[in-house]
Amino acid sequence: MKNWALIVGLAVLFSSCHFFKSQAKPRAIARVADSYLYHEDLKDLVPAGTSKEDSIVIVHNYVDRWASQKLLIQAAEINLNAENKAGFDALIRQYKIDLYTNAYLNEIVKRSVDTMVSDAEMKAYYQENKENFRTNGILVRLRYINLQQDNPKYETIKAKFFDFRKADKKFWGTYALQFKSFALNDSVWVEMSQVYTKLPFINPDNRDQYITAGKSIQYSDSLNMYLVKIINVIDRNQIAPLEFLKPTLKEVILNKRKLELIKKF
Repeated sequence: MKNWALIVGLAVLFSSCHFFKSQAKPRAIARVADSYLYHEDLKDLVPAGTSKEDSIVIVHNYVDRWASQKLLIQAAEINLNAENKAGFDALIRQYKIDLYTNAYLNEIVKRSVDTMVSDAEMKAYYQENKENFRTNGILVRLRYINLQQDNPKYETIKAKFFDFRKADKKFWGTYALQFKSFALNDSVWVEMSQVYTKLPFINPDNRDQYITAGKSIQYSDSLNMYLVKIINVIDRNQIAPLEFLKPTLKEVILNKRKLELIKKF
């Protein structure tokens, strides 16, 4: 990489750090006491295509950080009392043990736990624990279309939208590309935050005016025409529906399997 030619002549002064021209391989870029930063340590530091100026900044900052850390650890080793250092050394040893064992257990879990969760399992867990799955906010099932005011097929689209028959699937496949945005799958539960984003004329202040089960809405502004059909609404702190919870239920069941496996060790 061309940028590495820049590193050879780089000099960064920092407190007691000593920078020098390499006289033997491996080439040292910086030194703090008996610690060395070598050319090889920097080989993947600068991304390909980085400009000369940016390369110098990246390397300079890296060497500064390396030197700072070495100086701080050196000062800590000199100034901390033996009891403190012994305590920290014990923590380091325990951290290494925890890190290795957790990584090993996670690998075993990854290889051993069945990640398939059936609908029947989710339904059974839901039925047993549904009281624990209450909504934090309002959930809504709806469908909507956002189209331009001057759409020549507006009346036809409106009629089919509010009538909404399965036989019109081909019609929607043809005309959906003309819409600014739309959601026609009204079996999906969504949170109010998504409703506010997709239907900006609805907000927390006027929500009750629009978000009512069975309500049909036509709303226009200077550029857009919105057609909305509210299918159902679940209020805050009610039991959330199974379909909305399926991703959460799957994660809960998988985590239970993992914990059960880990307990065996």
